[in-house]
Amino acid sequence: MREIDLHHLGREKVICCWEVDGLLVDPGPQSTEETLLEALGGERPRALLLTHIHFDHAGATGSLLRRWPNMDVYVHARGAPHLVDPAKLVKSAGRLYGGDEGLRRTWGEVVPVPEENLRVLEGGESLLDGAFRVEYTPGHASHHVCYLHEDSGWAFVGDMAGVRVPPSGFTLAPTPPPDIDVAAWERSLDVIAGWEPAGLGLTHFGGAEDAPAQLAAVREALHAQVAALDGADEDAYVEAMQARVRAATGEDAPSVLQAAPPDQLFLGLDRWRTKHGGTLEA
Repeated sequence: MREIDLHHLGREKVICCWEVDGLLVDPGPQSTEETLLEALGGERPRALLLTHIHFDHAGATGSLLRRWPNMDVYVHARGAPHLVDPAKLVKSAGRLYGGDEGLRRTWGEVVPVPEENLRVLEGGESLLDGAFRVEYTPGHASHHVCYLHEDSGWAFVGDMAGVRVPPSGFTLAPTPPPDIDVAAWERSLDVIAGWEPAGLGLTHFGGAEDAPAQLAAVREALHAQVAALDGADEDAYVEAMQARVRAATGEDAPSVLQAAPPDQLFLGLDRWRTKHGGTLEA
């Protein structure tokens, strides 16, 4: 089991791909594909396990399949159609990244995934001869799943356990649009905790050996970020969040802010507030 730092946009500790028993959990964006390939040393992964289809986690999937066309890709049923036809995903993401040019600069080429490569999940499955357990864990995204590696006891949780860059334990809940659901996120944290994992594999960034503490930290961060919406417009929210991150993480602040841009934190929660009435009980 190892973490591969993909050096997104040349920066360390932003996006981590996990290699577990020859499998890749979240291969990252296509823009970092060469870094990933160099780390793999030419070895073909056995399969790709996607926690969700956001470009920072799964953007390289289609491109990797051009290289290795017989590789299986595990993904939740809600995300699978958008891998096969990514047009809507590209249009939605383009609004956040300044159109096609900004999207390509940040995440690289978006290559459709052949439907025959997909192994579609609902949650509750046991995969790869019992090596992994899967649970459906919405909240950050409606198509998010987490994987428990039975041998090690580690859970690979995508964005559900937050963004935190060691050595700091400061944590943010990544809340980009379009489908943040705070109440679902809370329930999903309970699901992950129920596994009693030995550790957590985060995409942003690396391993958290004290799983209960990290799950508590992201829950606290989610509540704090919701509370910060009160009386704040986007500019005020972004300024306050940037100041918190810089004060808490020092020289690693650029990595945290790149992994969890404060304007996206605001936009996702503001959309949630409009849809759900703005209360944690919604």
